[in-house]
Amino acid sequence: MGCIFVLLVALSPRLALIIMWIFTTYVDRAFTTWIWPLLGLIFLPFTTLMYCIVYVPVVGVVGARWAWVILAFIIDILAYGGSGYANRDRLPGGNPV
Repeated sequence: MGCIFVLLVALSPRLALIIMWIFTTYVDRAFTTWIWPLLGLIFLPFTTLMYCIVYVPVVGVVGARWAWVILAFIIDILAYGGSGYANRDRLPGGNPV
C-alpha cells in the first residue's frame, strides 16, 4: 500500500494530500486550523505533504526532519520554475531558443 501512495505522490501531490486529509489524521494533528493545509494544498503541496508526514505530535518537527521539509520546499520551487521555463515560448515577446 505504501508503494501505491508514493506513486500517487509522484504523480499528483495535491491529490495525495487530499486523500491523506480525508482518510488519516496526519493533517489534523500537524495543523490546528484548516486554513494552513488549504493554502499548502494550493501553493506548496509537496512541502505541506512532507510536513504532515514528518510531524511528531508532542514535539513537532525537529532535527533532521527539517531537512525533508526543506527538500520538499525545493521540489515545489523547482516545479514552479520548471513549468515557467517550459512555457516561456508561449508568451508573446518571449525569447525562443
